[in-house]
Amino acid sequence: MNTVHYRRIGSPIGVLTIAATDAGLHAIEFPSNRHPQKRAGWREGDHPLLDLAQAQLQEYFAGEREAFELPLAPQGTPFQREVWFALATIPYGETSSYAQLAARVDRPTATRAVGAANGRNPLPIVLPCHRVIGADGSLTGFGGGLPTKRFLLELEGALPHATTPEDLFPMP
Repeated sequence: MNTVHYRRIGSPIGVLTIAATDAGLHAIEFPSNRHPQKRAGWREGDHPLLDLAQAQLQEYFAGEREAFELPLAPQGTPFQREVWFALATIPYGETSSYAQLAARVDRPTATRAVGAANGRNPLPIVLPCHRVIGADGSLTGFGGGLPTKRFLLELEGALPHATTPEDLFPMP
């Protein structure tokens, strides 16, 4: 694999770590990530894709961007990658259930496997796993935590604004 370059950037949900190779964006990690990436060989520093990803994420958080235009290079099994790229078909401001996502990848009986793949998504926000919710409309597990999921869905207008970033992410 190519060298993975990374940097940390501030956001309304805390410091994100973004990583890229020459092939594309490799990872976005929340401050506390349930499934952190293996970092062997990662180098902190500059890369043109990090600049592009940072700019697009800033636009997203400012409410100025609904879709990302980035080359993507997530590492996973063929099934995981199929699920991850299906996430990009869930429109901004809308949600989908795990069963609906399973149907999108033509595996309607694989809801649990789809959920597991969704939980391992290395490119949250860009491949919007936060838009997947329980069949009953509940906010279910999310690698960045449920407050982050709620914030992202509120930002996109998929949930009514009931909180501020300070409510969800108080400073110590």
